[in-house]
Amino acid sequence: PETAWAAPGSSHSARLLAPGDACVYSSCYCEENIWKLCEYIKNHNQYPLEECYAVFISNERKMIPIWKQQARPGNGPVIWDYHVVLLHVSSGGQSFIYDLDTVLPFPCPFDTYVEEAFKSDDDIHPQFRRKFRVIRADSYLKNFASDRSHMKDSSGNWREPPPPYPCIETGDSKMNLNDFISMDPEVGWGAVYTLSEFVHRFSSNY
Repeated sequence: PETAWAAPGSSHSARLLAPGDACVYSSCYCEENIWKLCEYIKNHNQYPLEECYAVFISNERKMIPIWKQQARPGNGPVIWDYHVVLLHVSSGGQSFIYDLDTVLPFPCPFDTYVEEAFKSDDDIHPQFRRKFRVIRADSYLKNFASDRSHMKDSSGNWREPPPPYPCIETGDSKMNLNDFISMDPEVGWGAVYTLSEFVHRFSSNY
């Protein structure tokens, strides 16, 4: 994807976890793109992995509006069933969002991303309000598995070309993506937040 870069010495160029051209990207496989980004951060060992989180965004109806997405140029939102981004919470500094599908800067300061991409729940019908499952990157790398079956139609054809590398699986599972997409706090890994809880938890303004 096209990404915008900060000039050297700007406030967030020094925090770059991975340059855009180093990121593995497959359109419509955001959960795997972020898994690969977590893997990159772990393998390059420049930043503590414990500062990083995978963030699944969805809701009970699996219909969430996100603005500033490459899939929808202009002012309108994309309605995703779910989306996944990486959150970097640096010690003592502001947090950043890494979204490989946004037209916003990569990475984008947390508060800017929230304001531009999520806007506010106040103007959104309750059934479209976003929830956030936040999973530590090390837990995500250890537990996530997908056989990509959700990307096949009823005839078994790919809706979008699959990534070129093998499916991600663990010793326990070949497919648990739905546990990550679920916004039931009793299911899966990590913690589930509303938008206001998410902002209060991770914004540098609180």
